[in-house]
Amino acid sequence: MSTPIINRVIQFISRSAGIVLTAEKAYFIEARLSPVVREEKAASIDELMTRAERGDRRIAQRIVDALTTNETFFFRDKTPFDHFRNIMIPELVSRRPPGKAIRIWCAACSSGQEPFSLIMLLDEMKAQLGGRNVEIHASDISEAILSKAKAGLYNQFEVQRGLPTKLLLQYFTKEGDNWKISQDVVRRVNFFKFNLLEDMRNLGTFDIVFCRNVLIYFDRPTRGKIFAQIADRLAPDGFMMLGGAESTFGVTDRFTSHPKERMIHLPLAQRAAPRIATA
Repeated sequence: MSTPIINRVIQFISRSAGIVLTAEKAYFIEARLSPVVREEKAASIDELMTRAERGDRRIAQRIVDALTTNETFFFRDKTPFDHFRNIMIPELVSRRPPGKAIRIWCAACSSGQEPFSLIMLLDEMKAQLGGRNVEIHASDISEAILSKAKAGLYNQFEVQRGLPTKLLLQYFTKEGDNWKISQDVVRRVNFFKFNLLEDMRNLGTFDIVFCRNVLIYFDRPTRGKIFAQIADRLAPDGFMMLGGAESTFGVTDRFTSHPKERMIHLPLAQRAAPRIATA
């Protein structure tokens, strides 16, 4: 694959999704796009890019889907879910009247394991919630991966990663070589397509935002803009959770560390402003 074609793909995915790829990712780009070239009966990646750039939205979406990394698993990294159960939900419950819903957004939710993990935790905490309604909203830029999330169908390897056997038997049924999560669980998550580069004002206000393991693919100025938008969408006493390799340091001045737990952050110089947790 020639350098001009590599640069063309890099520029396209940056404009479309904000994702930063470098020339060193040439093998990754070719490996991900070659199947799309074959399936679309294109002569080359160059032709595929031409079709996308000339306004073929379906092809453009297929390119974005192919180049988006969707690595995830149930209860990934464990610590964020411990914070959710032991800190965030208890604090919100103590401050929210029973009739007020708690709204959670899983940004870049991939194939659904994160929001489904939260549903399972919330079921365990039912008594603690005191009848409060909890809304789970989950978005991703990839239509293909959202379709997988809505189907709730996972192979043996996927359910073995982080999911306790007890929860597997409680929430899943065997379908051939795969496992299908209960449709009651799927219906409790509002999945929708969303690009983090878009205006977030129409999304409403959230009490908790999970935005894990995605901002590492953006450059610093883009991360700063996304942080600012998410901060504006958080309730004054809300939380945001980042991935273990992500940080607000040197990117935004909207947050600072929680005095009792270094992995939980509060907005800087703002009283009772959005809280951010990283793990």
